[in-house]
Amino acid sequence: MRRIDTKPELLAWVVDREHRGGVGRTRWEDLSTAQRRLVVVGVVVEAVLKIAALVDLARRPAGEVNGSKVRWALVITLVNSIGIAPLAYFRYGRRKIT
Repeated sequence: MRRIDTKPELLAWVVDREHRGGVGRTRWEDLSTAQRRLVVVGVVVEAVLKIAALVDLARRPAGEVNGSKVRWALVITLVNSIGIAPLAYFRYGRRKIT
């Protein structure tokens, strides 16, 4: 049989996590400084992309948009996408002017 390392601080961390609702839940306090920075950068990038896409969509005439402007606005606004929805709008939602 293999012995499990039972360091007190590791056991306290495991017990505390299980008490909070399981392995899948991580609180802000549990994140390292680097992880917190990464989350903040991701949120800022997502927000900037969404704002840029919504401004472009609002200024662009309906004839230059593939599909409904309302549908694109809903997708850009409501889909939590790590930037994928705004980038999809910039790539597929705008018609090329010839």
